[in-house]
Amino acid sequence: MLKNKTIAVVVPAYNEEKQIGSVIETMPDFVDRIIIINDYSTDKTARVVQEYIEKDASKVLHLPKPCKKVKPNRYNEADRVLYENHEKELDSYVLSEIFNTNEEKDRIILINHQENGGVGAAISRGYKWCKDHDIDCTAVMAGDGQMDPDELESICLPIIEEGINYVKGNRLIHQSAWFVIPKVRFFGNSILSILTKVASGYWRISDTQTGYTAISLKALNAIKIHKIYRGYGMPNDLLVKLNIVQCTIKEVEIKPVYRVGESSKMRIYKVIPKISFLLVKSFFKRLWVKYLFRDFHPLFLFYNFSFMLGIIALPYTLKILKSIYLSRPISYEPLLAFMFLTISCFQSLTFAMWMDIQDNERLYK
Repeated sequence: MLKNKTIAVVVPAYNEEKQIGSVIETMPDFVDRIIIINDYSTDKTARVVQEYIEKDASKVLHLPKPCKKVKPNRYNEADRVLYENHEKELDSYVLSEIFNTNEEKDRIILINHQENGGVGAAISRGYKWCKDHDIDCTAVMAGDGQMDPDELESICLPIIEEGINYVKGNRLIHQSAWFVIPKVRFFGNSILSILTKVASGYWRISDTQTGYTAISLKALNAIKIHKIYRGYGMPNDLLVKLNIVQCTIKEVEIKPVYRVGESSKMRIYKVIPKISFLLVKSFFKRLWVKYLFRDFHPLFLFYNFSFMLGIIALPYTLKILKSIYLSRPISYEPLLAFMFLTISCFQSLTFAMWMDIQDNERLYK
């Protein structure tokens, strides 16, 4: 425990037989449960973790069992609906099996996926276990050893002491970032961070691809964790979901860790287009759900008005470009229409973004 609050760490692992042992051995003593999600590894990852479970003699804190069935009465229909959804929710995750025969006595919990689901699917399954056992603070550390365990306390403390809903590490603000992080990854991370600012509404964040995070029990209960994106876009998708339900966020400076024996499975040239498309969809989802259906805000009108004007301006833009290409004189009608629509579009978009920034400033701590 940390400050009398329960702490768990979710460790997604895919073919990490060489690194997973080090992750387990260096886990701080205040961590009550280490939830390792073996994402259908083809190496000996599962066997290595099983050996650690068998020889582990740590004294563990007793945790509450998953919620019991609600007895119906005339006042608790809402509780019964939540329980029924809770029971059905597990079917939405990748099919998995818990290795431990007695979860109450083991500090290390191994959950084996029956098929490869992706890093997001592994983390969401770990979140599910922690939510069911009412863990106060759930952190995520990768199974490849790229996260310094000495920094875990600084990641968890804002949730425990300040009541923050979500805390994420930030490697880009560390003074060594430019020298340590591979340039291709630094550039890709920066591009995705800019897109994620717009899509998520958390305008002051960066290093959105870091997996070193912590989330509160309140936040886990507020979002549909079984619908988290299953691939490498999981951190970006999660930020959008958290913003929609008004979760507070804080960034903590962490050091970039590379070349510790890890083998990266992410391909930047494949990941960026997929995540970019995800972020475009997520932006419009946030816009409609948060600023229309949940609580109307004028920025909804400004954003959509700017998009409408941009679409209307497109034919006039093509006419002007065609005239320039063919060296023909440009008539006043398309030129004036283009200037009016473009300026109005830019103004509406600027107003919308300014309102978006102001509205979400209260969520950044």
